[in-house]
Amino acid sequence: MSRHEHESSDAEAAEMFEPSSWEERYSGERKVWSGKPNPQLVAEASVLTPGTALDVGCGEGGDVIWLAQHGWKVTGADFSANGLARAARHAEEAGVADRTDWWQVDARTFDADGRSYDLVTTHFLHPPDGGMVEVTRRLAQAVAPGGHLLVVGHAPSGVFTHLSASHRNAMFLAEELLPALPDDFDVLVAEQRPRAMLREGATVDVHDATLLARRRP
Repeated sequence: MSRHEHESSDAEAAEMFEPSSWEERYSGERKVWSGKPNPQLVAEASVLTPGTALDVGCGEGGDVIWLAQHGWKVTGADFSANGLARAARHAEEAGVADRTDWWQVDARTFDADGRSYDLVTTHFLHPPDGGMVEVTRRLAQAVAPGGHLLVVGHAPSGVFTHLSASHRNAMFLAEELLPALPDDFDVLVAEQRPRAMLREGATVDVHDATLLARRRP
């Protein structure tokens, strides 16, 4: 590969982290995701008392809908207007539109601006260049006293060798996010949890980097 081709490949990979790429991805009629809630959300939120929740990087709204169906009042946030439109439509179809609202915002520049939630969660949001530490720092500011922060992402794995270097470098371990937590947070979970994932008709084993922390009352 020539230097020019390498630079072009890196640029194309970087573009996948930007809103325009996701606007295009969500522009068609075909569903991008399964609509099922992420398993770590179900595992952790099922034992919490429902209150207000913020799901950042909500995509088509699968996690938002699950939370709303289980008694939460949920704000779904994403930087894609098309994704949010899909999510709102899916919430309407699921009968939980009255328990959901939507916020177009880029997680990398997210500012709580005085808003707070009993649960702030994000799943498989992977900003480039180690950016998840800064995103976690921003999200922590939106957690109400006594509330929880749940951050889940892909842990580095040989399973993902088909992805670009930019995508692989955006993956993280839960422990790498700990410096982002303010002093008034207690870490409840910081581990890589195994999960079976279906890819191209075959089951592969991956690990979800899972951070759960609680803000002291």
